[in-house]
Amino acid sequence: MTGSEAPPSFRLAYVPGVTPTKWVRIWNERLPGIPLILIPVTAAEAPGVLGDRGADAGFVRLPTGRTDLSAIPLYAETTVVVVPKDHLVAAVDEVSAEDLADEIVLHPLDDTLDWERPPGRPANERPATTADAIELVAAGVGLLVVPQSLARLHHRKDLTYRPVTDAPQSRVALSWPEEETTDMVEDFIGIVRGRTVNSSRGRAAAPAQETQRKRPDTRGGQRKPTAGRKPAAGKNPRGGSGSPKGGKRGKPRRRS
Repeated sequence: MTGSEAPPSFRLAYVPGVTPTKWVRIWNERLPGIPLILIPVTAAEAPGVLGDRGADAGFVRLPTGRTDLSAIPLYAETTVVVVPKDHLVAAVDEVSAEDLADEIVLHPLDDTLDWERPPGRPANERPATTADAIELVAAGVGLLVVPQSLARLHHRKDLTYRPVTDAPQSRVALSWPEEETTDMVEDFIGIVRGRTVNSSRGRAAAPAQETQRKRPDTRGGQRKPTAGRKPAAGKNPRGGSGSPKGGKRGKPRRRS
């Protein structure tokens, strides 16, 4: 891709719960001439936005349900149950799905967990969003099981959360259109994967420097004898005086 064909900016989509601040900062330090534009999207919208070229890359939740997107899985989140602070669950360190069997557990339409069967008893209606479900939990209507980042995103002083040990986890990935793996996408992949600015795989990699010839290290020992010179009498060329401990090494030479 030539400079004239390069788009003027890099568009990065991200789903709720993902905080791209660190990667954006590194991008701005390494590529200050190319603005990075953040595009917040819902987890359901993200695959379509990338597939329709509404963003160059994005942080999504797997699975995307599309075959035209490339993805690099980054991490899996701890799953937690959000409860009122005075709920019995708040008194323990963690729970299992079976522990929630008698509870009303809200299952919002934007749920990002791949449940075979959600735990607990279902509510009469499914909340439209996770934010709506959080409000219902605060009102004492039920509990909510979500990735930990979403519990933090919707934090309230009257609510807390505990890990659910056997719940499915939400996996976060960096994704982009498979046929649009541009130089800028490669640059951002390098940033997310922790490559340095001098990485040979980065477009902004610095030219390799010629390796300098090392000088012999004379600290703490003798300088090696110059080629063609014999060591002084009585001196062991390996350092120290006299014969090496234990006698000479190797087999004795046969006399002619």
